[in-house]
Order: sequence, then structure tokens, then C-alpha cells
Amino acid sequence: MNKEQVERIHTGEGFIAALDQSGGSTPKALLQYGVTEDRYSNDEEMFEQVHEMRTRIITSSAFDSKYILGAILFENTMDRTIDGQFTADYLWERKGIVPFLKVDKGLADLEQGVQLMKPMPDLNDLLKRAVEKHIFGTKMRSVIKEANAEGIRKVVEQQFEVGMQIWSMGLVPIIEPEVDIYSKDKQQSEQLLKEELLKQLNALGEDVRVMLKLSIPTVDNFYRELIEDPHVLRVVALSGGYDQDEANERLARNHGLIASFSRALSVGLTAQQTAEEFDETLSRSIHSIYEASIS
Repeated sequence: MNKEQVERIHTGEGFIAALDQSGGSTPKALLQYGVTEDRYSNDEEMFEQVHEMRTRIITSSAFDSKYILGAILFENTMDRTIDGQFTADYLWERKGIVPFLKVDKGLADLEQGVQLMKPMPDLNDLLKRAVEKHIFGTKMRSVIKEANAEGIRKVVEQQFEVGMQIWSMGLVPIIEPEVDIYSKDKQQSEQLLKEELLKQLNALGEDVRVMLKLSIPTVDNFYRELIEDPHVLRVVALSGGYDQDEANERLARNHGLIASFSRALSVGLTAQQTAEEFDETLSRSIHSIYEASIS
């Protein structure tokens, strides 16, 4: 594990850029970017289009390590190159930005108020490839829709079970049990979630480090105990469907919580923009998210 990267994630100022839209969410991301479905006829062409979009973001002068600590990639992006380098190497060697990888295969059906992660039978092979491609850590997402204690326990147990498999391969897992921001009992779900997270953290070996990616809490600074836990390198927040302004406003009220935004990062970017327009739009987003993250 790269000690410089560990220190940067643990203590650096900035946020994590989420560039990990996968097969299911890619068409929507491309449409928001101004690339309609008639521009590609199969998955390979679709992924070519999205890699062009991500390359444009990553190579932009606005995408700067002064503001961005790390970037989360989709598997297909990890396997592709930017200016002759694999994406993770380009991020770290050319930009000074720590590379992460999304490893989950999507969500299972809703049961007991939650959606667990689908099985990942090929996870070890993917993790080996991630290590070979110089990935620092991984991300995996579950969703909590109701304050169901048993369902939330299962979500957290699954996340940590897979997380320890990831840690054993020399990678830092980002544990992401997202609480749906539209849930009618979001605050109660967050209470149950925090209790389960603390239980799992307390059971970890002394040397184990994880990251947490959580919805911005209903009660400001509610996750302070998690941020201060010695097993936690960093707690990052997903935008979860809030628009950029609201996500930034809510984030800024939570000291020590930093952004890991996807939609709120790429808002306003289109394939039709000139290089100058694109960089200016991205720069505005990056600066606003950065300011909210260091508040």
C-alpha cells in the first residue's frame, strides 16, 4: 500500500471525484452530457463514448490535485488508457490524484427495507487486476430505504465482510451503505446505521483501515464519531440526488465530512462545449464542492 497515498487520503484537503457510472447508469450519464443513444449501437461503442467523457474531465486543467484527493473509476475505465498510460497511473503520476475502483455488481431486489449487493463471484480476480493496475482502494454500494433494523444490520455485515476480503488484497475498501434521501424515516435509518457501523468498526483488527461513503445526515455532524474512529481513513459523502447547491450547502454544515460527488460534479458539462467552456464549467463545480468539503 502506497504510504503517500494513505497520508493524502487521511489528511489532505479536498474531495473524491466519483467517475464510476457503470453499465446501467452510463446511458443516463451520457444523455446528461449531450450524447444521445443514436451515437452508439452497442456496449463497446457506449463505453468508448463514456471514456471520452471521463478522459476530458480527468485531463482538464480544472481537474487538479489542489482540490481533488482521489477519483473513483469504473472497471472499464481502469482497463483503458489516457495519453498512453492506464487511467490509474495517469491519475497518480500525472495528476497526483489517488485512484479508486468501483467493484460491486449492482443491487439485489428490495428486501427488509434494503437492497444488498448482488453476489460478486469474480471479486478476487478483479482485485488482483486492480492491484496490478495500481488502484489504491475500492468502492461498493448498498441502499437503505427503510429504518428496518434487521435489514440495516445485514447491509453493514455484508459490506464489512466484503471489505475485509478487499483489505486482505492490500486495498482500502470504501464502505457505502447509502441511505435514500427520500426515505420517510431517513433520520431513524441513520441512527440504526451508525450503531451498526460502530459495532463493526470496534471489531476490526488494530491495523485495519477503511473509508466510509454515506448520505449527508439529517442531523448536522451526526457522523462525528465515525470521522474520529481510528479505523477510518476518511468519511466521504454522496450527493444522493440533491442538486449541487443543496448538496454543497448540506455538506458544509458537517465538519470533517468531504464530498464524493458524481452527478453534482458533472452538472452542466456537455460534449458540445468548447474546451474553454468545458473547463470553466468544471472548474466552477470543483471549486464549489471543494469549498463545501473544507468548511
